[in-house]
Amino acid sequence: MLSHIHLGVRDFARSYSFYTQLLPILGWKPRFMDESRPWAGWQPPDQARPLFLIGVPLNGEAASPGNGQMIALLAPSRAAVDRFHATALGLGARCEGAPGLRPQYHADYYGAYLRDPDGNKLCVCHHDGEGSASP
Repeated sequence: MLSHIHLGVRDFARSYSFYTQLLPILGWKPRFMDESRPWAGWQPPDQARPLFLIGVPLNGEAASPGNGQMIALLAPSRAAVDRFHATALGLGARCEGAPGLRPQYHADYYGAYLRDPDGNKLCVCHHDGEGSASP
């Protein structure tokens, strides 16, 4: 359904380092990086799309997070949710909700919420039960 998601960033080098350390936890791999633009993209395992992109806005203005916007990324396991969240916090993210079950969504929904260094809201979640394989 989705082709790509693009997050605007203010400090490309900082954001590139942040996401380069986080997205492999979910199995995502680098697709490209172009410092001259600057922008970069990652893709999920064994798929060409959707792409997760970061970059400085093309209009030259400072990036700013939207109110009410959030990107939710699928994790292969609950353990991956925990690792992603802990790693992100260690890299300067701000916690918006610790990892845990969210039964108000459904019985097996396990997620965590955070803000990246630019204030973009992210969710990382796993929808299957505890017995799912860990990467």
